[in-house]
Amino acid sequence: MESFDLVIRRGRVVTDQAVSQCDIAIVDGQIVTIEEEVQGGGRDEIDASGLHVFPGGVDPHVPFDEPGRTEWEGFASGTRALAAGGMTTFIDMPLNCTPVTVDGESFDRKHEAADVSCLVDFAFWGGLIPGNRDHLGELADRGVVGFKAFMCDAGIEEFPAADDLTLFEGMVTAAGLGLPVAVHAENDAITRGLLARARGEGRRSAADFVAARPPIAEIEAIHRAILLAEEAGCSLHVVHVSTARGVMLVDQARARGVDVTCETCPHFLLFVEDDLEELGVAGKCLPPLRTEAERLGLWSLLEAGAIPIVASDHSPAPPSLKTDRDFLDAWGGVSGCQSTLQLLLAAETERSITLSQIAAVLSGNPAERFGLRRKGRLAVGNDADVAIIDLGYDATLQESDLHYRYPPSAYVGCRIRGRMVRILRRGMTIIEDNKFVAAGGGRL
Repeated sequence: MESFDLVIRRGRVVTDQAVSQCDIAIVDGQIVTIEEEVQGGGRDEIDASGLHVFPGGVDPHVPFDEPGRTEWEGFASGTRALAAGGMTTFIDMPLNCTPVTVDGESFDRKHEAADVSCLVDFAFWGGLIPGNRDHLGELADRGVVGFKAFMCDAGIEEFPAADDLTLFEGMVTAAGLGLPVAVHAENDAITRGLLARARGEGRRSAADFVAARPPIAEIEAIHRAILLAEEAGCSLHVVHVSTARGVMLVDQARARGVDVTCETCPHFLLFVEDDLEELGVAGKCLPPLRTEAERLGLWSLLEAGAIPIVASDHSPAPPSLKTDRDFLDAWGGVSGCQSTLQLLLAAETERSITLSQIAAVLSGNPAERFGLRRKGRLAVGNDADVAIIDLGYDATLQESDLHYRYPPSAYVGCRIRGRMVRILRRGMTIIEDNKFVAAGGGRL
C-alpha cells in the first residue's frame, strides 16, 4: 500500500550533526519521516544507495539583477545555475536591479519577475539607503528577511552608501521591526580616497586596486557597525568578510551578547591577492582578495565554527563592464553561485571541515539566521529540498559546465567534487542525472 508521495531509500543522509544511512519519506512536498528503514511505499521511490543526501543549499547573498538588468544575469539563468550546484533557495540582494528594492512598489515588481522565472525558492533583502527609512515597514510587511546597507560606494548610483546617521537610524527602525541589518563593511573615506589617488597617479593594476582597499578599511567598518548595532539593539550581519581579524571582531562581540553574525565566500578561501595576475578581472571582488595568511586564518575560523555561513556573493556583469575594462574600472564581483557546494566538498578531502559542517554553513545556518522556516535542514516538517550527490565524482570545473548568462568565472580550472544525481525542490525533481527536468516553479 502506498503511504507516501516519494521515498528516498538507503542514502547517506547529511545533517549538521551527523551522517547516517536513512530513508526519507515525503508527502505534499514536505518531509514526514526520517528513519533507518521507512515502512510503507511511495508512488515514486529513489534508490540512493552509495550516494549522499544533503539538504538543498541556501545562498543568502545573490544579486540576480532582475528586474531591469537581465542583461547582467536574470532569475532564469541564475536559478538554473544555483540548482545545478545543489542550491534550492536564495536570498536576492536589493541592488543591481532597476528599480532597486527600497520600498513596497519595487519589492512587488521584483516578486512578479521572480514568480515568472525562478527554478528554486527565493526570499529578498530590502535596501537601507539615505531617505528610505519610512519605507522599511512596508518592505517588512511584504516579507523581506532584513535590510542591506553599503558603508562605502556600491557602484550603483541608485543605491548610495549609508552614512553613519542613516545606518544608525535604520538600525533602530529595523530593531523595532524585528529584522537584521546586513552591511557591506568597508570604510568609505579610506577606499574612496585611495582609489582616487590611484586614478590620479595613473596606477590601474590589480596590485593598485588591492592596495586601495586595505584590510583596515574592512576592520574599522566592522568595528563601527557592531558599535552602532549594539547601541541600536539591532541584529547585525556582516557580509563577505575577507579578513580573519574581521571575523574575530564579530566573534568577540557575539561573546559579549551582541546579536551579530558574518559570512565569508569561497573566493576568499581559495585565492589570494597574488592570484589576480592569473585570474585577471574575473577575480576582482569587493573587498579584494587578501594574503595567504588571511586565507589560512579564514579557514581556521571556519573549521572552528566562528564563521557560520558561506555565501557565494555571486555578482555578475556583462563583458562591457567586466572583461572589456582595465582592473581599476572593471565591475567588482565574482561569478560563482553554481560552484559553492562543489568547491567546499572538494576542500573536505584536504581540510578538517566535515560534511556536516558543510551542510550547516551552506544550508541550516543561513536558513535559521534569516528566518526561512522549513528550509535548510533535512528534518520532519521541513520542505523536501534535497540534493542527492555522488561524492565519487572529482573533476576540474570547465566553463562549459556553467549555466550563467556569462560563463567566465574565477573558479574555472578549480577542483570540484560531487555529481548532482538528483535535485528536489519541495519534493519535486528539478534536476535528474545532471539534466533539467523542470522549469520555473520557485516561490517566495
